Amino acid sequence: MDHSVLDQLILGYGVLVDARRQVHAARLTCHSMYGAGPAQAHELAGVLAEAWPEESGQLLLNPTSEGLLTAWLNQALPPHLVLEVPAFLVADEAGAARVMAAAERGNAMVLKGRPLAALSQPLLKAFRHAVVDLEDDRRLGPAPDAIRPRHLPFVQGGVHTLVEANDSFRRGALAVQGWPLGDAPQGTSQRRDVPASVQAVMDLIQRVEREEPANRIEDALRANPALAFRLMRFINSPGFGLSVEVSSFQHAIMILGYRRLKRWLALLLASAVDDPDLKPLMFLAVRRGLFMEALAAPQGDDTLRGEAFICGVFSLLDRMMRQPFTQLLETLPVPERVAQALCDDEGPFARPLSLAKAVESELPMDIEAALGDLMITPGELSRAVLHTLTAARQLQSL
Repeated sequence: MDHSVLDQLILGYGVLVDARRQVHAARLTCHSMYGAGPAQAHELAGVLAEAWPEESGQLLLNPTSEGLLTAWLNQALPPHLVLEVPAFLVADEAGAARVMAAAERGNAMVLKGRPLAALSQPLLKAFRHAVVDLEDDRRLGPAPDAIRPRHLPFVQGGVHTLVEANDSFRRGALAVQGWPLGDAPQGTSQRRDVPASVQAVMDLIQRVEREEPANRIEDALRANPALAFRLMRFINSPGFGLSVEVSSFQHAIMILGYRRLKRWLALLLASAVDDPDLKPLMFLAVRRGLFMEALAAPQGDDTLRGEAFICGVFSLLDRMMRQPFTQLLETLPVPERVAQALCDDEGPFARPLSLAKAVESELPMDIEAALGDLMITPGELSRAVLHTLTAARQLQSL
């Protein structure tokens, strides 16, 4: 993806999650480092439409600079690229007129934040929904019944706990912005019982780690046909780019080898938890693994790439299982470099994992600081982010 505009940006990504715990839309924060003019904004819109085609669904664009926001308002965007417009922009006639003109060109927009005054009906119709931060939601105040009803569907931002997310859905939220990860569990946390499906995948990972004969591993897999079917779907998905179709587990070992096969088992492990509240965490974990793998790709070391992927995918297992990594990894074998990052925040994957978390925060200053620690360029980051969005989209329906 060789576009010069990517060298001038810092990108962060997020998701909107609906009440069914499904990804409602993807979100991309675009921070222009040097100020984007109309030409750069037009080029970037083309790059994003290529990386995220219409069949992928909505991609919300959150520009942090006035120049990029203004340029996108003044040009026609593909209908699936949805522009977030800060509420302060429609506070005066000039800003409202720019938004109305953008709507007439067919641009899709959402209103971000609470406007200072009531908006006219024509202006309200220019937006698909409003993003309302939990702290600014007047309907949670002492007299919510005295507040006029909403005129736009709303997405709840600033949600930090599962209780807050569920409460937002009860009050009619279309989705919540992001998904609460919860705090890292301590040794005193009430651990979850390990589901049978998760235990089965962990057993397979241990067998692969010991490099047991392929027929013995396949026999173990056949004991759980549902997992076997899902594993074959993962391996043959476009997101992993194999040139031949894998027809059996033994064939997978022959094509991939034991080391690379652990990548697919790591992905399967992240999807084997049945708790609906954990589904968004699974998606985030897989996306984190894809991002860390993309960061490692330029080094040309397949072993490093595979371990980076596993590190990202496993990095939320402590939340899923409610066990500290020091306990969890006693029964889940991982490479030493992965264990260093997960348990001690050390080793070669510690800084890439920190960058992944910063990108998920969508805060440009945090991302810039993590970039400096890792000594990679904004362009390298931007390309890794777009690659991750594309690969995650291909896996999302599996």
